[in-house]
Amino acid sequence: MREELGRVSGPHGEVALWRRTDDDGAVVTELVVDGVFAMDDVDTSTERALATEALARVDGAELAVLVGGLGLGWTTAAVLRSPGVAEVVVVELEDALLGWAADGLLPGLRSTADPRLDLVAGDVACAFTPGRYDVVLLDVDNGPEFLVHGSNAGLYGTAGLTRALAALRPGGVLAIWSADPAPALLERLADTPGTRDVEQLVLPVEREGRVFEYAILLARCG
Repeated sequence: MREELGRVSGPHGEVALWRRTDDDGAVVTELVVDGVFAMDDVDTSTERALATEALARVDGAELAVLVGGLGLGWTTAAVLRSPGVAEVVVVELEDALLGWAADGLLPGLRSTADPRLDLVAGDVACAFTPGRYDVVLLDVDNGPEFLVHGSNAGLYGTAGLTRALAALRPGGVLAIWSADPAPALLERLADTPGTRDVEQLVLPVEREGRVFEYAILLARCG
């Protein structure tokens, strides 16, 4: 059974939120953008790891975190559950997702009432205020090799990475989610001035009888 929870046409195309019940009784929510499957919550381990792996590499309390891309809310929820986090700014390009979050329709983020949480509509690149954050998490697309929105390509280029890193305080961490290992992006990060401790975590996930390799790329602001 498949149920449409919402469908909105906007400046970036049509966005639809669906809920289905699989043969094994599992309830799955999926997001479709311009007719292209964007994500579901069959397995959310890598979305949550984007938050936990980055925050594990940052010391201190009263941490400020910028999340680029709300998705189904799993990364944001993992940030809010992490110790020491005082502020979470989530920037989402699709207004519809913010409305669905407020209505409690996103499975990962059932409530937006946490006073530490600020949901903002727009392009995350416009939120790269220099020296503002301890952690910047980017999950705005499927990664540099398979973009839903071609306009996101700039975030994975040298200029975009430089701006994202500049938004960090010294010692802060940038983390990027990718649907596949991204060696070219890893090299680009390593070559970006002011970075250190650059690494790529490859996270295998089994679903539908296949093993998929997702990746999280991390870099510290030197």
